[in-house]
Amino acid sequence: MEEMEEELKCPVCGSFYREPIILPCSHNLCQACARNILVQTPESESPQSRRASGSGVSDYDYLDLDKMSLYSEADSGYGSYGGFASAPTTPCQKSPNGVRVFPPAMPPPPTHLSPALAPVPRNSCITCPQCHRSLILDDRGLRGFPKNRVLEGVIDRYQQSKAAALKCQLCEKAPKEATVMCEQCDVFYCDPCRLRCHPPRGPLAKHRLVPPAQGRVSRRLSPRKVSTCTDHELENHSMYCVQCKMPVCYQCLEEGKHSSHEVKALGAMWKLHKSQLSQALNGLSDRAKEAKEFLVQLRTMVQQIQENSVEFEACLVAQCDALIDALNRRKAQLLARVNKEHEHKLKVVRDQISHCTVKLRQTTGLMEYCLEVIKENDPSGFLQISDALIRRVHLTEDQWGKGTLTPRMTTDFDLSLDNSPLLQSIHQLDFVQVKASSPVPATPILQLEECCTHNNSATLSWKQPPLSTVAADGYILELDDGSGGQFREVYVGKETMCTVDGLHFNSTYNARVKAFNKTGVSPYSKTLVLQTSEGCNFETQSASYSQLVDIKKLLAVAWFAFDPGSAHSDIIFSNDNLTVTCSSYDDRVVLGKTGFSKGVHYWELTIDRYDNHPDPAFGVARIDVMKDMMLGKDDKAWAITEGGITKGATIGVLLDLNRKTLTFFVNNEQQGPIAFENVEGLFFPAVSLNRNVQVTLHTGLPVPDFYSSRASIA
Repeated sequence: MEEMEEELKCPVCGSFYREPIILPCSHNLCQACARNILVQTPESESPQSRRASGSGVSDYDYLDLDKMSLYSEADSGYGSYGGFASAPTTPCQKSPNGVRVFPPAMPPPPTHLSPALAPVPRNSCITCPQCHRSLILDDRGLRGFPKNRVLEGVIDRYQQSKAAALKCQLCEKAPKEATVMCEQCDVFYCDPCRLRCHPPRGPLAKHRLVPPAQGRVSRRLSPRKVSTCTDHELENHSMYCVQCKMPVCYQCLEEGKHSSHEVKALGAMWKLHKSQLSQALNGLSDRAKEAKEFLVQLRTMVQQIQENSVEFEACLVAQCDALIDALNRRKAQLLARVNKEHEHKLKVVRDQISHCTVKLRQTTGLMEYCLEVIKENDPSGFLQISDALIRRVHLTEDQWGKGTLTPRMTTDFDLSLDNSPLLQSIHQLDFVQVKASSPVPATPILQLEECCTHNNSATLSWKQPPLSTVAADGYILELDDGSGGQFREVYVGKETMCTVDGLHFNSTYNARVKAFNKTGVSPYSKTLVLQTSEGCNFETQSASYSQLVDIKKLLAVAWFAFDPGSAHSDIIFSNDNLTVTCSSYDDRVVLGKTGFSKGVHYWELTIDRYDNHPDPAFGVARIDVMKDMMLGKDDKAWAITEGGITKGATIGVLLDLNRKTLTFFVNNEQQGPIAFENVEGLFFPAVSLNRNVQVTLHTGLPVPDFYSSRASIA
């Protein structure tokens, strides 16, 4: 259990957690440490003051996460707290665990209350020292965070298992070893203190004295406090909210924000999440077992390298001694080469041993911690951390992926001394490669019949020559930038087919591939020229309207769907990712799967459901747009909000990257002349909506005729 100790220590103070609380990001902090790293934000920069001043920030700019606003900042190592423009930049410090900690901007006011009850300054902000996500505290302060009673129980068991002989609790100086424990007093006594402080007479005669070990067990099995609701402190958790993934009380269901959410029995969800965590641990356990066997293999390799090195040096010395004085001058240089190869192999293997050992220790610690958590009998406490633990277990298992348990170095010394040349050639002696059975692989052949482009994606396929006898360990696919620039690697692996997405429309790319193995790299294949789809490009100066329509019919149009990979987790997909809605009342953003940087593109969205007058937004955005607020609220999106639309309405979006304009249509009627100008770069179709809206995407549409006519006249 020693490897689990890192899981039980606070990232701020480096000691075992004391009264740990759970942040919304699933990380833990001591309650006292959380108060120590609070930062008071300027009044003018708080979300409340922004909304009050009417500075253009709406309710969509903030996530309602347990009544606290959640901010994400870049992991720069400095506590600048993105968005607090007037707050001084404060360098971070490092805790005993090596985690960066953001110190408070000012010392907290003196108080005689406990950290949980002491008042929190107005607009206080806390930043998680592990993921660096910042949160604005509400009026409840630190009491708004649930306590991690499961973690407290695990720490208690861990400290009890590490403790030596139990000591008397009443000895004034050096505590003696305890001989009994009183179950009623809950105190450990040595013999002198028991006779002095707990005589077997009067009311104390009825007390039950047990051996210390038995008392430790009874303490461990004593019932813990039942977790209470953070919103209703007098109520115990009784149900589990499936949508919010948290335990709730009956008041939350009747009058709180969970009243319309799906709920399930607390005990059933407790058993389900325990089962899921156990299943996840089975896979991680197999990986840990493989890692242990791999470490044994690496340690054996160290011994084999040592033995092979000794044998190789002895052979080399024998050959050099046979060449008498002329070889002595060269012998030292050759030995240096061998020793260098020897050290290189040892360094590579030892580095891999060190890396694998650290990863295995972390994995084992996580496993032991999870096993201890599974032993807990507190359903609500367990469910507060089970989702995060399941994700961590799966993430850790993925880290033991392909290639992790493969040696990076062989044990053989692929060198041999050729002593056949004459004595006059001694000064030209050098090591030669002797493994002629391992040449570089043959040049791959591109299979032209299987290579193609679709929209702004390209698929390439290749194979080894039919008569090739040298196996390839993998392949390297390279593409240029579409403008005749330098080649860059886009794929490295064992597969013989690859699809590259995100290319520019109406661009010409050059592609080539080469094979590699442990010996080296093959020559490049022949270069293949690929042309991506043109989109809808209009020549506006020399074509008449009738000619322009004919040309438009011949040009390619883009077919695409919504992208689940980049969408917010609350977005719900259906109809082959062409229809979307949301599970949250807050606006969430979803992007199209295809990005545009050239040409003219048009798509439409139909309103399938429109309840309670929501405000969906339609437009385009860059790939790094904020996904948790209304589209257009940051500088990465361009959109319109049509509050007057109804069910069945059709929204058209026309992106003309030739003229750098963005135009919108509602039911085939253009909304104003041009919505946005000077639109330049790579853009993705985008929509923001909440659970009251459902839309369906229609692509592969031609540009409206009246716009074509206007473009030809312009």
